[in-house]
Amino acid sequence: MTKIFIPKRSTFTKVGLFLFFVSIFLNTLSAQTASINGFVSDGSSGEPLLFVNVAIADTPRGAATNESGFYKISSIAAGEVEVLCSYIGFKTFRKKITLKAGESLRLDIELEPDALSLEEIVIASDSEKEERSNIGVASVTTALIKSLPSVFEADVFRSVQLLPGVKSSSDFSAGLFIRGGSPDQTLIMLDRTVVYNPTHFFGFFSTFNPDAIKDVRLFKGGFPAEYGGRLGSVLDIYNKDGNRKEGAGSLSVGTFASKALIEGPIKNGSFMFAARRSTLEPLLAALENTIDNVPAFYFYDTNGKINWSTDPNNKFSVSYYAGKDVVDIPFLDDANFELEYGNTTTSTNWTHLFGDASFLNVTGTYSYYFSNPVANLAGTTFSRSNNVSDLSLKVDYEYLPNAKHSIETGIWAGTLLLRVADRFDGDQSFSSRIQSNYVAAYIQDTWRPSEQWKIVGGLRLNGFENGKYLRLEPRLSAEYFVSDRTRLQAAIGSYTQFLTLITNEAFSGFDLWLTVDDGIQPSTGNQFILGLKSGFGPNWDIDLEGYYRTMENLFELDPFIADAAGLEYADLFRIGEGFAYGLELTLRKNIGKLNGFIGYNYAVVRRRFPAFNNGNFYPPRYDRLNDFNIVTNYQLSKRWSLTSVFSYYTGQAFTRPLGRTAAFDLPFQNTPADVIIPGRVNANRLPAYHRLDLGFAYKKPIGFFGLGNNPEWKFQIINVYNRQNIWFNQLDLDDNPGVLSQVQQLPLLPNISYSVQF
Repeated sequence: MTKIFIPKRSTFTKVGLFLFFVSIFLNTLSAQTASINGFVSDGSSGEPLLFVNVAIADTPRGAATNESGFYKISSIAAGEVEVLCSYIGFKTFRKKITLKAGESLRLDIELEPDALSLEEIVIASDSEKEERSNIGVASVTTALIKSLPSVFEADVFRSVQLLPGVKSSSDFSAGLFIRGGSPDQTLIMLDRTVVYNPTHFFGFFSTFNPDAIKDVRLFKGGFPAEYGGRLGSVLDIYNKDGNRKEGAGSLSVGTFASKALIEGPIKNGSFMFAARRSTLEPLLAALENTIDNVPAFYFYDTNGKINWSTDPNNKFSVSYYAGKDVVDIPFLDDANFELEYGNTTTSTNWTHLFGDASFLNVTGTYSYYFSNPVANLAGTTFSRSNNVSDLSLKVDYEYLPNAKHSIETGIWAGTLLLRVADRFDGDQSFSSRIQSNYVAAYIQDTWRPSEQWKIVGGLRLNGFENGKYLRLEPRLSAEYFVSDRTRLQAAIGSYTQFLTLITNEAFSGFDLWLTVDDGIQPSTGNQFILGLKSGFGPNWDIDLEGYYRTMENLFELDPFIADAAGLEYADLFRIGEGFAYGLELTLRKNIGKLNGFIGYNYAVVRRRFPAFNNGNFYPPRYDRLNDFNIVTNYQLSKRWSLTSVFSYYTGQAFTRPLGRTAAFDLPFQNTPADVIIPGRVNANRLPAYHRLDLGFAYKKPIGFFGLGNNPEWKFQIINVYNRQNIWFNQLDLDDNPGVLSQVQQLPLLPNISYSVQF
């Protein structure tokens, strides 16, 4: 018999022995338990379902599927168990299985659509332990997007703007102002590819066709380490994969745009193709008889995706988007303005499953944005060529060793090229070419030390070649489950941004992206968030979140530089700071004949730049103290449904002009020029904004003359009571000098569309 001698005073030996026995205990425990893993998909189409709940009945063991539809549940007691899988709009999956000690079972799940649930428009977030309920995360279903009353066309951005914490600047802009951040502080991605100007119709609505979209997820703040490059928020959008079971399609005709979609199976996979084009030409042609200088306008966009699997552990996909706007505006007999702008994105993805505990995603992306405005005045032409090219490679690796830890790590590297060229009367007057390589690496651990606690810690390292900047960003969030339906949440994080956007609210086609460089430090910011999520009754949820965020080293072109010729790049900018804080409340009813949500947001945002507004903080134009939205859907009958949206906002800030004076530029001219004398920056408020929109939908089982299935008529009224909301004030310098005239936003507008499925 061998004896083990342990010195009484040897601390290291005791610790080593303790760890030895702990490892034996853990290995023994692991051998006595089992695990399951697999993919969850839509049983009717075969498409992967994202962020779906999978759980073991009568135990705390559960998980949510990731961006590829994969899940894993570890540390399951051996023996007979019941697997549950639930997702809004689908029947709950239940299956009893028997697990052996140490077994790792592959269990792919297909969820069958629930015909009753599909008749209801629901907000995709319940109070279960799922990814969508993480702090700062909000989701909107594509069904809700397509059902909401819309100006001309259903839109992703317009729907997101109804969520607490998300603001619009006007009826004419789909720009996202989230928790005090400007639109450039939101990272917008389509199938893991950055989109730099996702707008149509001068920014009136977004480029994303709801028919082609599978999932929309918004991180309003506190986003995890896998995302970076922006100070504020992330909008993550995924195209549909296509139907793997049978061929299908849809066609929709509207007063503003028409669209079509086709999808179906291919060998070991599927495809999807969607196209949309504006149909305003007949209306514009009719206006030519009554209005002078009617503009010519059209836009189009296409989405496509192909998926295939070589075996159960290897999946591939290729997706793309292409969109373009073409505008011609005559404003004088011998003058006109032309504009072409658009986006193209492509992504290729390989997903590989290593055994049952490791998951790999490799994605190559390309994003291209272009804008080509041309002004013709009496034979003299001014033009600008502006484009952004972004080529990147992303590698993400997820390791699921046990029920307590989920480790994610990855790297994202690429090259960014920004070009601007101005031409005057055929001669080049300005040219700029900015190119920079970038790289980011992250690691993140989701730790569940007990059934009540979930802690996510992460680090992200960002590098940008221009200026040779390297920034480390720590992120930390914690969640405490008070009960199955109530949780307390907190998050803190640091963020860095190397880009800035010079934008025009009226014409987003002029958007110009610029980067940091020597002498221009990247913008940085910190976010602090507290949250409470709870449920009461069978179908009601309540979310409450408070936040505070800082913004340092905000860089933008200095508007007071009259002539940039000869200046160094760093001298073109002004550097400022800002902060924002607010409280968001959402009350949701998820299921039932009457469903929807009420959202309220109290928010304050301030900016400050040296030598501007006497160096004091001021509210930007999009600052609004109170935002209030009520979104409801009511099933009137088997065929008729009613959707309504009521919005109330505190009036936006504006600078009241105190008057005008005349200035002379002697000896070159004797005609006085008007000079506006401004008051305090944004010290005044427009009247409060409010509006009611209504939409009626009528469905039948069979289309006209038996053509198509599930046809739907939509009759919508925007601004039902014709509220004259003010867009902005302008000083009348001609007829009534010194008097502010009001420019109105949208009047009462009807809209009608017809869609059918094949």
